[in-house]
Amino acid sequence: MTHASNAQGNVTLSKDGLPGWLDPVVHAVETVEPLQLSRFLPPANGAGRQSAVLILFGEGERGPELLLMERASSLRSHAGQPSFPGGALDPEDGDPQGDGPLWAALREAEEETGLDPSGVQLFGVLPKLYIPVSGFVVTPVLGWWREPTPVGVVDPNETARVFTVPVADLTDPGNRATTVHPSGHRGPAFLVESALVWGFTAGIIDRLLHYSGWERPWDRDKQVPLDWRS
Repeated sequence: MTHASNAQGNVTLSKDGLPGWLDPVVHAVETVEPLQLSRFLPPANGAGRQSAVLILFGEGERGPELLLMERASSLRSHAGQPSFPGGALDPEDGDPQGDGPLWAALREAEEETGLDPSGVQLFGVLPKLYIPVSGFVVTPVLGWWREPTPVGVVDPNETARVFTVPVADLTDPGNRATTVHPSGHRGPAFLVESALVWGFTAGIIDRLLHYSGWERPWDRDKQVPLDWRS
């Protein structure tokens, strides 16, 4: 499926030449329903700020891995939280209902991690989700890091660090837990790369592992408290 071009050239979604291990993810992306991902869906009235995140799968020394970043602790929203690269759509990204989210995911990933978007093959888009605490309507865009390029912190004011996490660590039952927010809300969490991945990002990873058939049984009674400032 090819999208119209804009000032930056064109951006396409393609499943051509993906590694075989991504097949279950591709199938999950094509079949998952919005409410299977989250109970928080975009407001029917169209409210909310359009944004996108890049869920980038690469091949590392220990097999499949995901690119994550840790937001700077000085930021106003979601400070110090590990997350996918991403952010709000800019007008030049184009139509929020068209390929705007694809552009935004790549542009933000480049701005935040320094990756070269030309080495990324976008292959799928998940249903738009909603983050009530910040009012963002988020389009998760999935990519294959066909030609990896060096990544790292571009702006320390926004990003504390950039890192990859092996999928094997995310599926390891010993690295999984349930977070309990002071509000009482419970959600999945991952203790990986000396970080606690929780909230929106952990929710998406949890559902992707589940619907891809990669999930391994884990102890949902193991709890990690969130002390909270968020």
